[in-house]
Amino acid sequence: MNLLAIDFGGTRTRAAWFSDGVTLVQRDETLSQVDQPAQQVLDRLIEVARGVIPPGATVDAIGISAPGPLDAAQGVILQAKTLPDWYDVPLAQIISDAFGGVPVFVQNDANLAALAEYHLGAAQGADPTLYLTVSTGIGGGAVIGGALFTGCRGLAIEPGHMRFAMPDGRIRRLEELASGTGIGRLACEYLAASDMPSSLRDGDCVDGKAVGRAAQAGDALALDVVNAAARWFGLGLVNLIHLFNPQAIVLGGSVIQLGDLFLDPARRIIEQELLDPRFNSDDLIRVAQLGDSVCLYGAALYARGKLASAR
Repeated sequence: MNLLAIDFGGTRTRAAWFSDGVTLVQRDETLSQVDQPAQQVLDRLIEVARGVIPPGATVDAIGISAPGPLDAAQGVILQAKTLPDWYDVPLAQIISDAFGGVPVFVQNDANLAALAEYHLGAAQGADPTLYLTVSTGIGGGAVIGGALFTGCRGLAIEPGHMRFAMPDGRIRRLEELASGTGIGRLACEYLAASDMPSSLRDGDCVDGKAVGRAAQAGDALALDVVNAAARWFGLGLVNLIHLFNPQAIVLGGSVIQLGDLFLDPARRIIEQELLDPRFNSDDLIRVAQLGDSVCLYGAALYARGKLASAR
């Protein structure tokens, strides 16, 4: 079975050719440049996808990882914050037409990452498995009984949109508190509220990357910010653990690259706040293994499964 996998994101578009279902043969990527008209973005996507197909090869199916919310059954991007002005775009039909009517299967990127890490990465055989990507926002997916759990309308799961009540009465989403964007926002609040010395005061841009670099260099204020964000993230994980009782939670994304600076405070919150220690285990929290090819593997696995079930 020859599969073409496409990972279409707000920043980069990746494509890969898989033989025998999940053997990655060739891979390429380009900038998505989603600020351009949609047709130009789609033309670029099709071009990079065609470039990884070996000469004379036949495509059996195409799997696409795309940002949501989307209608996976119809292959339609409903809307996505990372794709300006993309509403109700029939992505599956467009790509199928471009490749001669080949079956195309579209799914949310974080869901496919969960599927890939379950079958090939850090969570092999762990059931249930949750996957969270922590970067600009916080996305996630769940594998239960070896299959993706996507809810009654295909919209599950969205862990970054768990709500928390702040001391001042405001309601904030988890990704506002613990994503890379949230870490940058929190740092700006800390800088405005105190005179604490920090290298962040000398920078032109206070974002998640800058805070992470400063924390790794030992900046006290940045360390406080990362610790606070990690504690919120830990509370989010506690909620998910109580809901799903997972065997593994796999974490990916740029914020997780902070390592124990971010993960240790989150683990401590988990230990403190779980209803029963049996919800926890030494290997419950795992770091993703498949890197920036994770959604390509997930798209290939998803297309293989959908094609097999259709036959």
